[in-house]
Amino acid sequence: MKEKVLEIMKSTGKPMSAGEVEKALAADRKEIDKAFKALKEEGKIVSPVRCKWEPAN
Repeated sequence: MKEKVLEIMKSTGKPMSAGEVEKALAADRKEIDKAFKALKEEGKIVSPVRCKWEPAN
């Protein structure tokens, strides 16, 4: 799921909220939240604006 989240974020080219990722992937919100948490801990996503995330450079 983490890979799918990163892939969709890269493909849109703009910061996304968990809700936007959920709609884009048609996935369960709990799974999206778990992936976001893991990606944040790994430093793979950053938040340029409140409640929106994008892949880290």
